[in-house]
Amino acid sequence: MNTTTTTTARSALGIGVDLRDGFAEVADGVTLHYVEAGTGPLVLLLHGFPEFWYGWRDQIAPLVQAGYRVVAPDLRGYNLSSKPAEFEDYTADKPAADIAALIRALGSETATVVGHDWGGSIAWTLAMNTPEVVERLIIMNAAHPRKLNEGLKSPRQLERSWYFFYFQLMGTPERHAAKDDWRFFARFFRDAQPTYTDQELDRYREAWSQDGAAKGMIDYYRAAVRLGSKQQVLPVRAPTLVIWGQQDRFLGSGLAEPHAEDVPNLVAVERLENASHWVHHDEAERVNELLLGFLREGEATA
Repeated sequence: MNTTTTTTARSALGIGVDLRDGFAEVADGVTLHYVEAGTGPLVLLLHGFPEFWYGWRDQIAPLVQAGYRVVAPDLRGYNLSSKPAEFEDYTADKPAADIAALIRALGSETATVVGHDWGGSIAWTLAMNTPEVVERLIIMNAAHPRKLNEGLKSPRQLERSWYFFYFQLMGTPERHAAKDDWRFFARFFRDAQPTYTDQELDRYREAWSQDGAAKGMIDYYRAAVRLGSKQQVLPVRAPTLVIWGQQDRFLGSGLAEPHAEDVPNLVAVERLENASHWVHHDEAERVNELLLGFLREGEATA
């Protein structure tokens, strides 16, 4: 596979460090946009729905200042990355393969991978499918595939996951999302504490407004429900830390801890009692402490 990267300077956007934009061709017809900063061991930050790389604005500078090279991509379908046309292009194995290719395009053999929400689901899949590229794994409010499948048998979890099924309609959710200045997508953030500012939401609205982005974002759910998981659940061998906001409106707290046989090197499940689904926003300082502690523990072990 041919991979290319280019970088251009970007202002700090209030994040605390200067960022560089990059683009990498990771699959036939698929290019990922990413921002990066710093030097040192590679840490990849994978956002979820309905975010984009900017969702990690509170984590980038602390990681860079601690001596890491931080790369936060837009997943396929989001913001400035490619947006394949068919929902079948959004099964978890395909964006996971994008990330494996991105790691190699960045000139690295391995990375510590951090994922939230859909980014966490992709990180789980990446660690199962291409374990050789995942040095350490950090998951935030994203259930392991086996636990999520078990959870969706519960009426309470099905109620929490109502939007999975609403998103099966073709065209209607995209039109709904764009109305009233993207109020529908913005409502997913309503539990966040502190509340997202107008300036932050304006950055999200700009990303959501990219041609084809709303459909690409929603197609992850269409693929998940219509095609299910065709992937074999393999043990995740990488040392793994789970961080979970206990006030998650969308995922029950019982989904936080994976089965021992699925993640035999689970280091800890850190439950933050007052954080919502947006744990990296609500408890940014504590999340950053946990990230850096886990990274340093890995360096000491190495």
